[in-house]
Amino acid sequence: MAERKTWIVTLTGERPPDAVRRDLTAAGFAVGAVLDAIGVITGEADAKAVAKARKIKGISSIAEDTAVGIGPPGSDPIW
Repeated sequence: MAERKTWIVTLTGERPPDAVRRDLTAAGFAVGAVLDAIGVITGEADAKAVAKARKIKGISSIAEDTAVGIGPPGSDPIW
């Protein structure tokens, strides 16, 4: 089974977010959240689904999500 990662999809605004969501689902994405106000969709997918999704009209970019942590005051940066 291919490794699934979490992705952040930035929309262009040329298509309704719900239409892009449907296309992402058809490409193999497990859509997590549709953030209409900022034009972002989050979800999980493997590399094959991401390759399909990059061809969907209305998507500006697809980037792998990364974890960022902020420790207590005085601690060393962790990124």
